[in-house]
Amino acid sequence: MADLAIEGGKPVRKNPLPYGRQSVDEEDIQSVVAVLRSEWLTTGPKVGAFEEAFASAVGAPHAVAVSSGTAALHAAVYALGVGPGNEVIVPAMTFAATANCVVYQGGTLVFADVDRETLLIDPEQVEKKITSRTKAVIAVDYTGQPCDYDRLKALTDRRGIKLVADACHALGGAYKGHPVGALADLNTFSLHPVKHITTGEGGIITTHDATFAQRMRVFRNHGITSDHRQREASGGWHYEMVDLGYNYRLTDIQCALGLSQLRKLPGWIARRQEIARRYDAAFADLKTIKPLVVRPDVSHAYHLYVIALDPDRLRVKRDAVFAALRAEGIGVNVHYMPVHLHPFYRKRFGTGPGLCPVAEEAYEQIISLPIFPGMADDDVDDVIAAVRKVVTAYAV
Repeated sequence: MADLAIEGGKPVRKNPLPYGRQSVDEEDIQSVVAVLRSEWLTTGPKVGAFEEAFASAVGAPHAVAVSSGTAALHAAVYALGVGPGNEVIVPAMTFAATANCVVYQGGTLVFADVDRETLLIDPEQVEKKITSRTKAVIAVDYTGQPCDYDRLKALTDRRGIKLVADACHALGGAYKGHPVGALADLNTFSLHPVKHITTGEGGIITTHDATFAQRMRVFRNHGITSDHRQREASGGWHYEMVDLGYNYRLTDIQCALGLSQLRKLPGWIARRQEIARRYDAAFADLKTIKPLVVRPDVSHAYHLYVIALDPDRLRVKRDAVFAALRAEGIGVNVHYMPVHLHPFYRKRFGTGPGLCPVAEEAYEQIISLPIFPGMADDDVDDVIAAVRKVVTAYAV
Protein backbone atom coordinates (compact mmCIF):
# COMPACT_ATOMS: atom_id res chain seq x y z
CA MET A 1 0.00 0.00 0.00
CA ALA A 2 1.33 3.46 -0.91
CA ASP A 3 2.21 5.76 1.98
CA LEU A 4 -0.20 8.62 2.54
CA ALA A 5 1.06 12.03 1.45
CA ILE A 6 0.24 13.44 4.88
CA GLU A 7 2.71 10.90 6.31
CA GLY A 8 5.46 11.68 3.79
CA GLY A 9 4.33 9.62 0.80
CA LYS A 10 3.87 10.79 -2.78
CA PRO A 11 0.58 12.65 -3.33
CA VAL A 12 -1.87 11.51 -5.98
CA ARG A 13 -1.82 14.99 -7.53
CA LYS A 14 0.89 17.61 -7.73
CA ASN A 15 -1.53 20.47 -8.51
CA PRO A 16 -4.52 20.69 -6.16
CA LEU A 17 -7.96 20.09 -7.65
CA PRO A 18 -10.71 22.39 -6.26
CA TYR A 19 -14.12 21.06 -5.23
CA GLY A 20 -15.81 23.43 -7.68
CA ARG A 21 -14.84 25.92 -10.37
CA GLN A 22 -16.52 28.05 -13.02
CA SER A 23 -16.29 27.35 -16.76
CA VAL A 24 -15.90 30.50 -18.88
CA ASP A 25 -15.23 30.36 -22.61
CA GLU A 26 -14.67 32.87 -25.40
CA GLU A 27 -18.40 33.12 -26.13
CA ASP A 28 -18.98 34.19 -22.52
CA ILE A 29 -16.20 36.77 -22.73
CA GLN A 30 -17.46 38.26 -25.97
CA SER A 31 -20.99 38.50 -24.53
CA VAL A 32 -19.64 40.60 -21.68
CA VAL A 33 -17.46 42.71 -23.98
CA ALA A 34 -20.48 43.54 -26.13
CA VAL A 35 -22.29 44.98 -23.11
CA LEU A 36 -19.21 46.96 -22.05
CA ARG A 37 -19.36 48.62 -25.47
CA SER A 38 -23.08 49.32 -25.22
CA GLU A 39 -25.10 52.18 -23.74
CA TRP A 40 -26.34 50.23 -20.70
CA LEU A 41 -24.14 48.66 -18.05
CA THR A 42 -26.93 48.25 -15.49
CA THR A 43 -30.77 48.41 -15.40
CA GLY A 44 -30.59 47.87 -19.15
CA PRO A 45 -32.08 45.41 -21.65
CA LYS A 46 -29.87 42.44 -20.75
CA VAL A 47 -31.46 42.18 -17.31
CA GLY A 48 -34.92 41.55 -18.70
CA ALA A 49 -33.54 39.26 -21.40
CA PHE A 50 -31.75 37.13 -18.82
CA GLU A 51 -34.81 36.97 -16.57
CA GLU A 52 -37.02 35.89 -19.49
CA ALA A 53 -34.56 33.21 -20.64
CA PHE A 54 -34.08 31.86 -17.12
CA ALA A 55 -37.81 31.72 -16.44
CA SER A 56 -38.34 29.85 -19.69
CA ALA A 57 -35.56 27.39 -18.84
CA VAL A 58 -37.20 26.37 -15.56
CA GLY A 59 -40.84 26.60 -16.61
CA ALA A 60 -41.86 29.57 -14.49
CA PRO A 61 -43.60 32.72 -15.80
CA HIS A 62 -41.59 35.20 -13.72
CA ALA A 63 -37.92 35.57 -12.79
CA VAL A 64 -36.28 38.40 -10.85
CA ALA A 65 -32.51 38.80 -11.01
CA VAL A 66 -30.63 40.07 -7.96
CA SER A 67 -27.06 40.52 -6.80
CA SER A 68 -26.52 37.19 -4.99
CA GLY A 69 -28.17 34.01 -3.83
CA THR A 70 -28.43 35.60 -0.39
CA ALA A 71 -30.25 38.58 -1.91
CA ALA A 72 -32.58 36.11 -3.65
CA LEU A 73 -33.49 34.51 -0.33
CA HIS A 74 -33.93 37.90 1.32
CA ALA A 75 -36.16 39.15 -1.51
CA ALA A 76 -38.25 35.98 -1.30
CA VAL A 77 -39.02 36.26 2.41
CA TYR A 78 -39.67 39.98 1.96
CA ALA A 79 -42.15 39.22 -0.82
CA LEU A 80 -43.97 36.87 1.55
CA GLY A 81 -44.25 39.60 4.17
CA VAL A 82 -42.18 37.79 6.79
CA GLY A 83 -41.66 39.97 9.86
CA PRO A 84 -41.77 40.01 13.64
CA GLY A 85 -44.17 37.42 15.01
CA ASN A 86 -43.82 35.14 11.98
CA GLU A 87 -42.06 31.78 12.18
CA VAL A 88 -40.17 30.30 9.26
CA ILE A 89 -39.05 26.66 9.27
CA VAL A 90 -35.61 25.98 7.75
CA PRO A 91 -33.42 22.86 7.69
CA ALA A 92 -30.39 22.73 9.94
CA MET A 93 -28.18 21.34 7.15
CA THR A 94 -27.67 24.34 4.87
CA PHE A 95 -25.55 27.42 4.28
CA ALA A 96 -26.13 30.20 6.80
CA ALA A 97 -27.86 32.49 4.27
CA THR A 98 -30.95 30.26 4.27
CA ALA A 99 -31.51 31.17 7.91
CA ASN A 100 -30.03 34.66 7.85
CA CYS A 101 -32.68 35.94 5.45
CA VAL A 102 -35.36 35.29 8.07
CA VAL A 103 -33.35 37.15 10.72
CA TYR A 104 -32.92 40.11 8.34
CA GLN A 105 -36.71 40.47 8.26
CA GLY A 106 -37.17 40.11 12.01
CA GLY A 107 -38.84 36.71 11.71
CA THR A 108 -38.41 33.79 14.10
CA LEU A 109 -36.34 30.85 12.92
CA VAL A 110 -37.48 27.31 13.59
CA PHE A 111 -34.89 24.66 12.72
CA ALA A 112 -36.06 21.32 11.38
CA ASP A 113 -33.94 18.18 11.20
CA VAL A 114 -33.12 16.36 7.99
CA ASP A 115 -33.60 12.90 6.54
CA ARG A 116 -30.72 10.62 7.52
CA GLU A 117 -30.11 9.18 4.02
CA THR A 118 -30.43 12.31 1.85
CA LEU A 119 -29.82 15.16 4.34
CA LEU A 120 -32.86 16.90 2.82
CA ILE A 121 -35.40 18.55 5.11
CA ASP A 122 -37.59 15.87 6.70
CA PRO A 123 -41.31 16.51 6.06
CA GLU A 124 -42.21 14.71 9.28
CA GLN A 125 -40.02 17.08 11.25
CA VAL A 126 -41.52 20.04 9.40
CA GLU A 127 -45.03 18.93 10.36
CA LYS A 128 -44.02 18.73 14.03
CA LYS A 129 -42.63 22.27 13.92
CA ILE A 130 -45.66 23.98 12.33
CA THR A 131 -47.60 26.32 14.63
CA SER A 132 -50.25 29.00 14.18
CA ARG A 133 -47.39 31.48 13.69
CA THR A 134 -45.71 29.61 10.82
CA LYS A 135 -45.53 31.88 7.77
CA ALA A 136 -43.30 29.84 5.49
CA VAL A 137 -41.10 26.79 5.06
CA ILE A 138 -37.77 27.04 3.24
CA ALA A 139 -36.79 23.70 1.68
CA VAL A 140 -33.15 23.33 0.64
CA ASP A 141 -32.30 21.13 -2.35
CA TYR A 142 -29.12 20.03 -0.64
CA THR A 143 -26.29 18.94 -2.98
CA GLY A 144 -28.64 19.39 -5.99
CA GLN A 145 -31.27 16.79 -5.12
CA PRO A 146 -34.81 18.22 -5.06
CA CYS A 147 -36.74 17.85 -1.81
CA ASP A 148 -39.95 15.84 -1.47
CA TYR A 149 -42.13 18.64 -2.83
CA ASP A 150 -45.35 16.64 -2.96
CA ARG A 151 -45.25 16.02 0.77
CA LEU A 152 -44.06 19.53 1.58
CA LYS A 153 -46.72 21.20 -0.59
CA ALA A 154 -49.40 19.02 0.98
CA LEU A 155 -48.29 20.22 4.42
CA THR A 156 -48.08 23.90 3.52
CA ASP A 157 -51.03 24.28 1.16
CA ARG A 158 -53.64 22.95 3.53
CA ARG A 159 -52.45 25.36 6.22
CA GLY A 160 -52.05 28.44 4.04
CA ILE A 161 -48.27 28.43 4.52
CA LYS A 162 -45.94 29.46 1.70
CA LEU A 163 -43.18 27.17 0.47
CA VAL A 164 -39.83 28.58 -0.63
CA ALA A 165 -37.34 26.39 -2.49
CA ASP A 166 -33.73 27.24 -1.76
CA ALA A 167 -32.68 25.71 -5.05
CA CYS A 168 -29.20 27.24 -5.05
CA HIS A 169 -27.71 23.74 -5.46
CA ALA A 170 -30.25 22.40 -7.93
CA LEU A 171 -30.49 24.43 -11.14
CA GLY A 172 -30.98 21.95 -13.97
CA GLY A 173 -32.48 19.29 -11.72
CA ALA A 174 -36.04 17.95 -11.73
CA TYR A 175 -38.61 16.38 -9.42
CA LYS A 176 -40.99 13.81 -10.92
CA GLY A 177 -40.32 15.25 -14.35
CA HIS A 178 -40.91 18.87 -13.30
CA PRO A 179 -37.92 21.23 -13.46
CA VAL A 180 -36.51 22.81 -10.34
CA GLY A 181 -37.59 26.44 -10.38
CA ALA A 182 -41.32 25.82 -10.73
CA LEU A 183 -41.89 23.57 -7.71
CA ALA A 184 -42.54 26.04 -4.87
CA ASP A 185 -44.26 29.38 -4.39
CA LEU A 186 -40.86 31.05 -4.66
CA ASN A 187 -37.68 29.40 -5.93
CA THR A 188 -34.27 30.92 -5.25
CA PHE A 189 -30.97 30.35 -7.06
CA SER A 190 -27.35 31.35 -6.67
CA LEU A 191 -25.15 32.33 -9.61
CA HIS A 192 -21.86 32.12 -7.71
CA PRO A 193 -18.85 30.75 -9.65
CA VAL A 194 -19.07 27.26 -8.11
CA LYS A 195 -22.75 26.89 -9.05
CA HIS A 196 -24.19 25.46 -12.28
CA ILE A 197 -24.00 28.76 -14.16
CA THR A 198 -22.40 31.97 -12.99
CA THR A 199 -22.71 35.73 -13.29
CA GLY A 200 -19.69 36.25 -11.03
CA GLU A 201 -21.90 36.99 -8.07
CA GLY A 202 -25.65 36.90 -8.56
CA GLY A 203 -28.96 35.31 -7.77
CA ILE A 204 -32.43 34.92 -9.21
CA ILE A 205 -35.91 34.09 -7.96
CA THR A 206 -38.65 32.40 -9.99
CA THR A 207 -42.37 32.36 -9.24
CA HIS A 208 -45.81 31.88 -10.74
CA ASP A 209 -47.10 34.88 -8.77
CA ALA A 210 -46.91 38.25 -10.56
CA THR A 211 -47.49 40.15 -7.30
CA PHE A 212 -44.52 38.47 -5.64
CA ALA A 213 -42.37 39.25 -8.69
CA GLN A 214 -43.29 42.93 -8.63
CA ARG A 215 -42.63 43.21 -4.88
CA MET A 216 -39.16 41.73 -5.38
CA ARG A 217 -38.37 44.10 -8.27
CA VAL A 218 -39.19 47.06 -6.05
CA PHE A 219 -37.26 45.52 -3.14
CA ARG A 220 -34.06 45.06 -5.21
CA ASN A 221 -34.17 48.76 -6.22
CA HIS A 222 -34.18 50.48 -2.80
CA GLY A 223 -37.95 50.11 -2.53
CA ILE A 224 -38.37 52.47 -5.51
CA THR A 225 -41.08 51.69 -8.04
CA SER A 226 -39.10 52.51 -11.20
CA ASP A 227 -35.51 52.20 -12.33
CA HIS A 228 -33.34 54.53 -14.40
CA ARG A 229 -34.08 52.87 -17.73
CA GLN A 230 -37.83 52.99 -17.15
CA ARG A 231 -37.64 56.70 -16.37
CA GLU A 232 -35.51 57.31 -19.45
CA ALA A 233 -38.06 55.51 -21.61
CA SER A 234 -40.92 57.62 -20.24
CA GLY A 235 -38.96 60.86 -20.45
CA GLY A 236 -39.63 61.60 -16.78
CA TRP A 237 -37.66 61.99 -13.60
CA HIS A 238 -40.15 61.44 -10.81
CA TYR A 239 -39.87 58.34 -8.64
CA GLU A 240 -41.17 57.24 -5.27
CA MET A 241 -39.76 54.99 -2.56
CA VAL A 242 -42.72 52.98 -1.29
CA ASP A 243 -40.92 50.64 1.11
CA LEU A 244 -37.49 50.05 2.61
CA GLY A 245 -35.57 48.07 0.01
CA TYR A 246 -31.96 47.36 -0.86
CA ASN A 247 -29.61 47.84 -3.77
CA TYR A 248 -29.76 44.22 -4.88
CA ARG A 249 -29.66 44.90 -8.64
CA LEU A 250 -27.77 42.66 -11.04
CA THR A 251 -25.88 44.48 -13.82
CA ASP A 252 -26.27 44.04 -17.58
CA ILE A 253 -22.62 42.95 -17.63
CA GLN A 254 -23.44 40.03 -15.34
CA CYS A 255 -26.71 39.22 -17.08
CA ALA A 256 -24.91 38.98 -20.43
CA LEU A 257 -22.61 36.39 -18.89
CA GLY A 258 -25.61 34.60 -17.40
CA LEU A 259 -27.38 34.45 -20.77
CA SER A 260 -24.32 32.93 -22.41
CA GLN A 261 -23.82 30.45 -19.58
CA LEU A 262 -27.48 29.40 -19.55
CA ARG A 263 -27.19 28.01 -23.07
CA LYS A 264 -24.57 25.53 -21.85
CA LEU A 265 -26.49 24.34 -18.79
CA PRO A 266 -27.87 21.04 -20.19
CA GLY A 267 -24.42 19.85 -21.21
CA TRP A 268 -22.91 20.86 -17.90
CA ILE A 269 -25.60 19.01 -15.93
CA ALA A 270 -25.00 15.91 -18.04
CA ARG A 271 -21.28 16.07 -17.24
CA ARG A 272 -21.92 16.48 -13.49
CA GLN A 273 -24.21 13.46 -13.57
CA GLU A 274 -21.62 11.47 -15.50
CA ILE A 275 -18.95 12.23 -12.89
CA ALA A 276 -21.37 11.24 -10.12
CA ARG A 277 -22.05 7.89 -11.83
CA ARG A 278 -18.32 7.21 -11.99
CA TYR A 279 -17.96 7.98 -8.28
CA ASP A 280 -20.93 5.76 -7.46
CA ALA A 281 -19.40 2.85 -9.34
CA ALA A 282 -15.90 3.39 -7.96
CA PHE A 283 -16.99 3.48 -4.32
CA ALA A 284 -19.67 0.78 -4.43
CA ASP A 285 -17.41 -1.86 -2.88
CA LEU A 286 -16.11 0.31 -0.04
CA LYS A 287 -17.54 -0.29 3.42
CA THR A 288 -15.85 2.76 4.94
CA ILE A 289 -17.83 5.40 3.00
CA LYS A 290 -21.29 5.80 1.58
CA PRO A 291 -22.58 8.40 -0.89
CA LEU A 292 -25.87 10.08 -0.01
CA VAL A 293 -28.97 8.26 -1.22
CA VAL A 294 -30.59 9.57 -4.42
CA ARG A 295 -34.33 9.03 -4.69
CA PRO A 296 -35.61 7.42 -7.93
CA ASP A 297 -38.11 10.22 -8.69
CA VAL A 298 -35.54 13.00 -9.17
CA SER A 299 -32.95 14.19 -11.65
CA HIS A 300 -30.04 15.21 -9.42
CA ALA A 301 -28.18 18.37 -10.46
CA TYR A 302 -25.04 17.50 -8.42
CA HIS A 303 -23.77 20.83 -7.24
CA LEU A 304 -22.04 18.68 -4.64
CA TYR A 305 -21.08 15.03 -4.36
CA VAL A 306 -21.09 14.19 -0.66
CA ILE A 307 -19.82 11.01 0.95
CA ALA A 308 -20.50 9.99 4.55
CA LEU A 309 -17.75 8.20 6.47
CA ASP A 310 -18.61 5.17 8.57
CA PRO A 311 -17.06 5.95 11.98
CA ASP A 312 -17.25 2.31 13.02
CA ARG A 313 -15.06 1.20 10.10
CA LEU A 314 -12.39 3.93 10.31
CA ARG A 315 -9.77 4.42 12.99
CA VAL A 316 -9.74 8.22 12.55
CA LYS A 317 -12.39 10.92 12.50
CA ARG A 318 -13.59 13.00 9.54
CA ASP A 319 -11.10 15.81 10.06
CA ALA A 320 -8.16 13.43 9.66
CA VAL A 321 -9.61 12.00 6.44
CA PHE A 322 -10.20 15.55 5.21
CA ALA A 323 -6.59 16.56 5.92
CA ALA A 324 -5.24 13.41 4.27
CA LEU A 325 -7.25 14.00 1.09
CA ARG A 326 -6.09 17.62 0.95
CA ALA A 327 -2.51 16.38 1.27
CA GLU A 328 -3.15 14.11 -1.74
CA GLY A 329 -4.03 17.21 -3.78
CA ILE A 330 -7.81 16.78 -3.66
CA GLY A 331 -9.63 19.97 -2.68
CA VAL A 332 -12.37 18.38 -0.60
CA ASN A 333 -14.70 20.51 1.46
CA VAL A 334 -17.41 20.14 4.11
CA HIS A 335 -21.00 21.28 3.52
CA TYR A 336 -22.16 22.27 6.11
CA MET A 337 -21.86 22.93 9.79
CA PRO A 338 -25.53 22.94 10.89
CA VAL A 339 -26.63 26.56 11.10
CA HIS A 340 -27.82 26.35 14.70
CA LEU A 341 -24.27 25.44 15.80
CA HIS A 342 -22.71 28.67 14.50
CA PRO A 343 -21.62 31.05 17.28
CA PHE A 344 -23.98 33.82 16.15
CA TYR A 345 -27.03 31.60 16.48
CA ARG A 346 -25.90 30.12 19.77
CA LYS A 347 -25.39 33.55 21.30
CA ARG A 348 -28.33 35.32 19.70
CA PHE A 349 -30.97 32.60 19.91
CA GLY A 350 -29.67 30.09 22.44
CA THR A 351 -29.43 27.20 19.98
CA GLY A 352 -26.94 24.39 20.39
CA PRO A 353 -26.22 20.66 20.21
CA GLY A 354 -29.19 18.33 20.49
CA LEU A 355 -31.61 20.53 18.56
CA CYS A 356 -31.27 18.61 15.27
CA PRO A 357 -29.41 15.38 16.06
CA VAL A 358 -29.46 13.86 12.56
CA ALA A 359 -27.86 16.94 10.99
CA GLU A 360 -25.37 17.17 13.85
CA GLU A 361 -24.26 13.56 13.51
CA ALA A 362 -24.00 13.84 9.73
CA TYR A 363 -21.87 16.97 9.99
CA GLU A 364 -19.17 14.98 11.79
CA GLN A 365 -19.04 12.41 8.96
CA ILE A 366 -19.51 14.17 5.61
CA ILE A 367 -17.01 15.30 2.99
CA SER A 368 -17.71 16.95 -0.37
CA LEU A 369 -15.64 15.67 -3.29
CA PRO A 370 -14.72 17.75 -6.36
CA ILE A 371 -17.40 17.84 -9.04
CA PHE A 372 -17.66 20.40 -11.83
CA PRO A 373 -18.06 20.20 -15.62
CA GLY A 374 -14.49 21.22 -16.39
CA MET A 375 -13.06 18.15 -14.67
CA ALA A 376 -11.25 15.86 -17.11
CA ASP A 377 -11.56 12.10 -16.81
CA ASP A 378 -8.03 12.05 -15.38
CA ASP A 379 -9.16 14.44 -12.64
CA VAL A 380 -12.02 12.10 -11.75
CA ASP A 381 -9.57 9.19 -11.68
CA ASP A 382 -7.36 11.14 -9.27
CA VAL A 383 -10.24 11.79 -6.88
CA ILE A 384 -11.21 8.12 -6.93
CA ALA A 385 -7.61 7.01 -6.39
CA ALA A 386 -7.09 9.42 -3.50
CA VAL A 387 -10.33 8.48 -1.73
CA ARG A 388 -9.61 4.78 -2.02
CA LYS A 389 -6.02 5.29 -0.91
CA VAL A 390 -6.97 7.30 2.18
CA VAL A 391 -9.94 5.32 3.43
CA THR A 392 -8.13 2.02 2.85
CA ALA A 393 -5.17 3.26 4.91
CA TYR A 394 -7.45 4.35 7.73
CA ALA A 395 -9.81 1.37 7.66
CA VAL A 396 -10.19 -0.62 10.86
